[in-house]
Amino acid sequence: MALSKNQQLLSKIATNDRHGENSPYFDGWKAYDNNPYHPIDNSDGSGLGEILKLPFAPLKEFTNSRILLSSRTIMASRSLDKRIVMSGGATGANETVMFCLANPGDAFLVPSPCYPAFDRDCGWRTGVQLIPVNCDSSNNFLITKAALEAAYERAQQDNINVKGLIIANPSNPLGTVLDRDTLRSLVSFINEKKIHLVSDEIYAASVFSSPSFISVSEIIEEMECDRDLIHIVYSLSKDMGLPGFRVGIVYSFNDAVVNCGRKMSSFGLVSSQTQHLLASMLSDDEFVDNFLKENSERLAKRHSLFTKGLEKMGITCLKSNAGLFVWMDLRRLLKEPTFESEMTLWRLIINEVKLNVSPGSSFHCSEPGWFRVCFANMDDDTVEVALERIRVFVEKQQVKSKRKFQSNLKLSFTSRRYDESVMSPHMMSPRSPLVRA
Repeated sequence: MALSKNQQLLSKIATNDRHGENSPYFDGWKAYDNNPYHPIDNSDGSGLGEILKLPFAPLKEFTNSRILLSSRTIMASRSLDKRIVMSGGATGANETVMFCLANPGDAFLVPSPCYPAFDRDCGWRTGVQLIPVNCDSSNNFLITKAALEAAYERAQQDNINVKGLIIANPSNPLGTVLDRDTLRSLVSFINEKKIHLVSDEIYAASVFSSPSFISVSEIIEEMECDRDLIHIVYSLSKDMGLPGFRVGIVYSFNDAVVNCGRKMSSFGLVSSQTQHLLASMLSDDEFVDNFLKENSERLAKRHSLFTKGLEKMGITCLKSNAGLFVWMDLRRLLKEPTFESEMTLWRLIINEVKLNVSPGSSFHCSEPGWFRVCFANMDDDTVEVALERIRVFVEKQQVKSKRKFQSNLKLSFTSRRYDESVMSPHMMSPRSPLVRA
């Protein structure tokens, strides 16, 4: 296919679509940008549910320096600083890791449903490809050794060099944490295959009910493994509500990755002014502890409010306890169990309900009908507006479905009566060979 004049002037990176923004995941944000909801000025606006900004009290009164790594060892002490590489948010951190670990054309396995922007962060500029490890609702989307092996074998058969496995723990979009047995299984798997494990723990301190979060850093203290294969990514964007600060980190147990990552960090430096401000803020233990406690309590309250509101409409969500979103099951609203039907339903929700949800297909989900919806970006009044919009929409869909069922049933009976009248021996002609003289 001939390239346009403009495309001929640009690079392959500039003109390919691996940036991932041609996706429903980003289209919902665009709908919000074009017609943003406001309770007074634009009550019929779009975008409720997905723009990630927490309505929590502003951060204030900060004073000295720690980096959030996990809820257990919430901050890394100065003795661990040698293993930290700073970057422009988790986006830059994940890309830095990929540049350090893989060549263009190499692949990383990723359990699906997975964070849609992994495609962009890990692959757009690096040339690395992602291979989904299909997980499904039969076991609540748990990652199994069988699914990992199947994905790995498919890659081997396609002559794709698998360099590692990347996970999000807690999961985005599922809002679940990985249990100890699963984490041990993942570490055993990558150790057997001699491939890397990258654990994105960006929601580590946004767990609001049991079970608690377990970092992969704890798991490798308990079992034998090659620590050079273990790398952790973190950011202040979610747990501390500071996405605009663009502060991410790579914590690697591999000296070569740390050294290379620091050289590469020149392309995404965190300003010294930002570092100084955060150093002052995060060393205030009392503030950080109170903030995370308040964050957890508010997330739990909002999660309960939202999911119970959905339950009243007959909508269930995957049981979750972390993150800013729920994995909503709308399979019963699909006209057919297909991804085409999922996209049709998604467009109705975006255009009619004006609720910004993301379809499961944008998360590489293997089952149609699942949607991610954020609950932590709205005040309580706006949550009620969102729930009311969903309720009205669901009732309309149920009425349409009932009418269609009744119409089909009527047609079925009409057709059946017609068939019976044609086939009835009482209606046959005396000349019919089936009628005795």
